[in-house]
Parts: sequence; structure tokens; C-alpha cells
Amino acid sequence: MDFTGKVALVTGGGNGIGRAACVGFAAHGAKVVVVDRDATAAEATAGIIRQNGGEALAVTADVSRSEDVKAYVTAAIGKYGRIDCFFNNAGIEGKVAPTAEYDEAVFDAVIGVNVRGVFLGLRHVLPEMIRQGSGAIVNTASVAGLVGTPGMPAYVASKHAVLGLTKATAGEVARQGIRVNAVCPGPVDTRMIHSLEEQLSPGDPRAVEARYQASLPTGRYTTVEEIANMVLFLCSELASNTTGGQFVVDGGRTATGGAVTNVAAR
Repeated sequence: MDFTGKVALVTGGGNGIGRAACVGFAAHGAKVVVVDRDATAAEATAGIIRQNGGEALAVTADVSRSEDVKAYVTAAIGKYGRIDCFFNNAGIEGKVAPTAEYDEAVFDAVIGVNVRGVFLGLRHVLPEMIRQGSGAIVNTASVAGLVGTPGMPAYVASKHAVLGLTKATAGEVARQGIRVNAVCPGPVDTRMIHSLEEQLSPGDPRAVEARYQASLPTGRYTTVEEIANMVLFLCSELASNTTGGQFVVDGGRTATGGAVTNVAAR
């Protein structure tokens, strides 16, 4: 997986899966544009890359705002002239609550980042890839886009929508040299999963963690590096005729039908 001379743009690059992907792209030769709404986190990721001899640009953006998305695309093109790989990753989990009690403002916020943010990324990055006649995009969906997760209606709806966007877009741009796929993580050892554990059992989140990990066929959460490796593969020439797909990295959770109640993780 050689990305020498290529430019990778990653949203949600300040922490977790996004940071691991940024570092992975850089380790394989790419120049990296790190996008995050947390300016300090974005710059920290860029700093890690630079400390290891790579080249990176940090950009602060709220992916649910069209003007911010346009700005991060403009910054990437202005600095590096092209976008070869786009990891459309930024997302939030929302709250854990039954649909009948779910807060409307929280629902709107989750859809705004997880669906509108992914759409806007596609809307503004694709014209650049069409112009250059090539590109690879990976959208972050989830196993919550494949199965239901009680208590997370906004998150589940958003990740089903990401898979729909992925399939529709892949068919539109395949003849223009652009591939679009989705990665579907199961529970990953990130802030998001630990936030959900805390919501489910404020007094003893570690018990929730132990129970969920024990329920997975592999007996553990997936690491951020394991998700990043799938993203890099899908953006590489090793996946040169792969588009419109959804690639599960979940330790066997969905394969065995053992949905983890009330938990979904990017």
C-alpha cells in the first residue's frame, strides 16, 4: 500500500479512528489533510505526522456546515493541488434512549454530522476527483448500519443512510475513475464506546465494557489501527476494482448474529 505522492484527506482526524488513519496514510507516504472541529486535536495529529518525518496540514471544520466543508476542500487543494484519498469519517454517537423518548435536538445533531456531514463531504470532494479523473473514498458507516441497535435510533438511522449514500455515489462515479466504499466497524476501543458504556451504567461502566467484550467472538474490542488498515486497503491500488461495498471489521459480531444491545461504535 504505497501512497507516495498522493494526498489523503481525513475528517474526524483529531482522535480515534481518524487519527489512526492519518498516521497510517502518512506512514505509507501520503501527504495528509487532518480535518476536525477540535483545532487542538487536529493540530496534534498533524504534529505526530510531522514528528515522524511526514507532511500534514490541520484544518478546523464543522462537517455539518457547507461553508466549512468547502473551506477544508479549498485548503487541501490550495496546499497540495489534489485529493487522492478521502476518508469521510467524522461522526457522533448521540444519546442512549428509546425512540419514544429520544430528544429531537439530539436526533437532529446526529443526523447533521453523520448524514449531512458525509453528504457534504461527497458533494464538495467529488468535483475535485472528477476533475482529476481518479480518487478513492471511504465513508465510515458501522455495524449499526447493518443491524438495529435498541436505544440508538438516531445513530442507527444515520449509519444506514451512510450505506445508502455510499452505494448511490459509487454507481455515479465508477466510470470516472473514482471508487466509493464504506467501512463498518463494530465496537472499537475509542472515546465513543466508553461514552456509551458510561451512559448505560454511570456507576459501573467497566462492568458494561467487560460484558460487551465477552459477548464478541474475538473477546475484545477492535483497535483503531485495525479499522485504519481496512481504510488504507480500500484506498489503495490493492482494491482497484472494489467499489460500492461495505466492509465489516467487528470481531465477528454480525457474522454470529450476536448484536450487542444498546451499543454501536464507529
